[in-house]
Amino acid sequence: MAFSDRLLAAWYQGHPALSLLAPLELLYRRVANRRRQAFKAGTAPAWKAPVPVLVVGNITVGGTGKTPMILWLIEHCRQAGLRVGVISRGYGAQPPRFPWLVSASDSAAVAGDEPLLIVQRSGVPLAIDPDRAQAARALLAAHAVDLILCDDGLQHYRLARDLELVLIDAARGLGNRRCLPAGPLREPAERLEEVDAVLCNGQRGDGPLGYAMTLEPVALVNLRSGEPVALSHFPPGQPMHAVAGIGNPRRFFSTLEGLNWRPTEHAFADHATYSETQLAFAPALPVVMTEKDAVKCRAFAQSDWWYLAVDAQPSPAFVAWFDARLASLVGHPPA
Repeated sequence: MAFSDRLLAAWYQGHPALSLLAPLELLYRRVANRRRQAFKAGTAPAWKAPVPVLVVGNITVGGTGKTPMILWLIEHCRQAGLRVGVISRGYGAQPPRFPWLVSASDSAAVAGDEPLLIVQRSGVPLAIDPDRAQAARALLAAHAVDLILCDDGLQHYRLARDLELVLIDAARGLGNRRCLPAGPLREPAERLEEVDAVLCNGQRGDGPLGYAMTLEPVALVNLRSGEPVALSHFPPGQPMHAVAGIGNPRRFFSTLEGLNWRPTEHAFADHATYSETQLAFAPALPVVMTEKDAVKCRAFAQSDWWYLAVDAQPSPAFVAWFDARLASLVGHPPA
């Protein structure tokens, strides 16, 4: 098991050696609180966009379902008659320059896997830059938008925001509730009291921590042809190789098991890059992966490689809350 995997397990399952990291955790907390207080007091510069900015982020390290939620927000806001743009850090991206306007024809190496997924699925205008304010300016210079969704960036305080949505993995929660490097928190847990809404991915009912949200499988999509097929394409008990290079691979494998398939698990690091050799598994079985992995594998995909398309489904209470906040931000009620 890689060191990063062992550390992640310690954060969520506990380990006595983490007490040795307490001094570093205290230093991290002080720095995080200082940055947050400077933003709140207005003493640190923050660029304010001329349109509303909605940040979708988390306070934990690892995947929480932000990308499916971004896609839901894009479609929901479009149905309200709004022109939506997205900005992202573009983790792992190596474009010719920053800021970079992502095209559906870009490679994942150029655009980053998550930004490319968002553009290919939704066609939304999207700009990447480690400086989110720079990304927002580039987006606004190229496209007329009514609001900007910031993919991640909760702790990127140089960009002012009008709404903060935080996602939490319901199964993992906040782990040991300690900050880096002694725990998985990017900011102290008290930060959740200041955000506008919390969504718990995998939680079936609204609870004290936040609104419920689930990721629902909707189709299998062939990597080579792009053809979607019904989930019934594979019968119950179908054996397969399952590939997941996401923040929480276990969530993906559990989804496949919930569909009554029998996955052989192949977990990779978050944002992993792949080669055909790496995915040449034995015995020969269908390969099913996440959509995030698929954008990096299409060039060498075999005929029986698929990704599982999933849609975020937030609770009705969240939808009602969000519609009311959206109306206040854009000046008219959603259509």
